[in-house]
Amino acid sequence: NQNSRPDIQVNVPPEVFSTRGQSSQPCIQCCVYQDQNYSEGAVIKVEGVLLQCQRDEKTISTNPLVWRRVKP
Repeated sequence: NQNSRPDIQVNVPPEVFSTRGQSSQPCIQCCVYQDQNYSEGAVIKVEGVLLQCQRDEKTISTNPLVWRRVKP
C-alpha cells in the first residue's frame, strides 16, 4: 500500500499577479485609497496630511481598518 499524493495542477492567469491597468481586488483587511489597497500601519500623505491605516475599535465588521490623521 503506497501513500501517493494526487498530482494537482492549478492554472492561474497572469492577471492575478498583475494589477497594471486594473483595479485591485477587494481586500478584507485593508484601507483603500485611489483603488490601492494598504495594510494596517501603512502611512500615506494626501495634500500635506499624513494618514495611517488603523483598526477602528468602534466598528465590528469584516473591514475594521480606517484611515486616521496622524501628526508629523
